Amino acid sequence: MMPVSALGRRQFVALSGLAALSACAPRVEEVAVLPPDHLPEYGPVTDSGIHLPAIPSNFTEGVNRRITGQYLGEQPAGTIDVDPYAKFLYLVREGDQSVRYPIGVGRAGRAFSGDGTIRVKKMWPGWTPTANMLRTEPDVYGPFARGIPGGRRSPLGARALYLYKGGRDTHYRIHGTNDLESIGNSGSAGCIRMFNHDIIHLFDLVDLGMRVHVRSEAESLRVDPENFNRGYEIPARHVNPDDIYSDEAIANDPPPVFGAAAIPAGDDVPL
Repeated sequence: MMPVSALGRRQFVALSGLAALSACAPRVEEVAVLPPDHLPEYGPVTDSGIHLPAIPSNFTEGVNRRITGQYLGEQPAGTIDVDPYAKFLYLVREGDQSVRYPIGVGRAGRAFSGDGTIRVKKMWPGWTPTANMLRTEPDVYGPFARGIPGGRRSPLGARALYLYKGGRDTHYRIHGTNDLESIGNSGSAGCIRMFNHDIIHLFDLVDLGMRVHVRSEAESLRVDPENFNRGYEIPARHVNPDDIYSDEAIANDPPPVFGAAAIPAGDDVPL
């Protein structure tokens, strides 16, 4: 059995890989090769006709990366366990097959705790600010009242999972983002953000009806004190509408190309 190494004090045990070495390997000329500036799992990818560049390695240092291993938290297999304070999302599976993803959390992401259910999944969803957002922060959201179609410009990124509770939409979302700096940190706005590469990876592993548990502050402090409140607060950012609606912006962001099972874009959710 391969050895395991602890990642975090109580939370997660990650499998450590061992490279095989052979004393009988033929001698070859050594050639200097520059290491890639990204981890293999975060390399460039094309999804639904949309090109996603590699995620630079400075954003995936330390624990701020996807990892598979043994989950030692409190939720049963078949659950998504979200810790908005330690900035991790766990896909809880049997044995050593659980997956931990780094996340970014906005104000809306810290306003919900407890259990919900994934009732809707969307690929490359568009986004429209809600009436409440337009009413309370018209200077921030007013310029985007017409919405943003699915694609690289959409704040919901490559995928979104929609959380319901008691049959009602909670407006709590787990979604992708192009804001790489936000992963592992807190923001003034947003639900649960993931690297686009990670939400694509998670999306196909999630079934409709899957339970989602979101830890409270007290629970996070109890279960994972080592990572409690990791990261820093990112100040509010105002987006120039021209970066979204100009002819150049539209030309540089072609819509996604879905297959026969395409999921329509469009969403009214808090960022």
